[in-house]
Amino acid sequence: MEPTPAPAPELVAFLEELPEPHIVLDAHYRIRAANAAYRRKFGAAAGVLGRPCYEVSHHFAEPCDLAGESCPLAQARTSGGRARVLHLHHTPGGEEYVQIELAPVSGSAAQPQLFVEKMATLPMAQVQPAEQGLVGRAPAFQQMLALLARVAGAPAAVLLLGETGTGKELVARALHQASPRAQRAWVPVDCSSLPETLFESELFGHERGAFTGATHARPGLVDAATGGTLFLDEVGDIPLAMQVKLLRLLESGTYRRVGSTELRQADIRVVSATHRDLPRMVAEGRFREDLFYRLSSFPIRLPPLRERREDIPMLAQALLERVAAERKLRLSAGALALLQAQPFPGNVRELRNLLERAVLLCDAAVLEAAHVQQALACGLVPAAAGAPMPASMPAFAPASVPAALAPALPPASLPVPRSAQDWALLLAEHTGPRAELAARLGISERTLYRRLRALRGPA
Repeated sequence: MEPTPAPAPELVAFLEELPEPHIVLDAHYRIRAANAAYRRKFGAAAGVLGRPCYEVSHHFAEPCDLAGESCPLAQARTSGGRARVLHLHHTPGGEEYVQIELAPVSGSAAQPQLFVEKMATLPMAQVQPAEQGLVGRAPAFQQMLALLARVAGAPAAVLLLGETGTGKELVARALHQASPRAQRAWVPVDCSSLPETLFESELFGHERGAFTGATHARPGLVDAATGGTLFLDEVGDIPLAMQVKLLRLLESGTYRRVGSTELRQADIRVVSATHRDLPRMVAEGRFREDLFYRLSSFPIRLPPLRERREDIPMLAQALLERVAAERKLRLSAGALALLQAQPFPGNVRELRNLLERAVLLCDAAVLEAAHVQQALACGLVPAAAGAPMPASMPAFAPASVPAALAPALPPASLPVPRSAQDWALLLAEHTGPRAELAARLGISERTLYRRLRALRGPA
């Protein structure tokens, strides 16, 4: 092993004053210096000086790149430049996700001899069950987390792509909390729940007299998100007519309230999410191609639960602490094995629902496999059209339900109107009770009244 010169005293003194943990490594992975911030977080420098970084940080017997992980030092030795990776480090407080930035500081570009490594804990994710935040350590989860760490500090528009139940809003919130806008507003928008007639008013606001019922000016969600993050959930459900106005907001950073000619400037970071196949929708003409590219400056795929089965034990425990914190329940080995064997097409949301049922079925301090099996047996899983009902699922036939509890909604004989004009025509033609109209539309009376209230516009 060739000798490596000691770090220059000036470099050591400079690093000593930095607030973030820094170490100096040689080309053989040995720690040659550690600053005060590193010593405070990871212990006395005397215990790490001269030891390989992979042994201290990972408890590995060989370098990270030989143990199946990305190694910033190996990357920098190859490129002669900087390297940035996300690692899972052992610390006195347990395992933590750490963002690492490494740069060569001596030697030649072809053969650097010393490297400075900066470490920053990534608080958005945990590797232990936690009441809040992201939880996981599976490779697919770590790949997603590395992308989140890369883009958190940038203003780029992020598009989260994932199946229903993968936690897109939770990931979007973690992205906001790790960004420079963390202390400002976080405004989620459920695009699928906004009627087309109210979408523009809700998003951009309106002026007094802009439409019937607009008795005073009202700011929109873009105004509410000023300085912070606007999260557009289920962006694939945005009406086609509204997509061009959203595109203008993203391209120019400007918008107009309904009923106003004044151009307003928006100071927001946009994060969007969808479970839909947007490229296919673009090809079918149901989603604007230019808007798709504006929203997906930095797309991130959220892995389904079936790709991170090793995370199910910690996810299940974390979810138990959220749904039944006062009971301090734990899962038996048999219960965990049964959970890990499930397909979970509904992903983390389905896991949570299953655990909520199991908690209600359990009177002890430990959830056993029998409780999970009972919760599985009483669950209703959506099946493909014409597919037989699983044997473990209770039959649900109208004949087996008491008449007083049977669903009261007949098959719809009228299509549900999509525009205010269509609603007006329907209400003019229908002179009977509202309950009868709801039945003809195939919706509940409560849903009918809610839609009619939405059509009147905000107060």
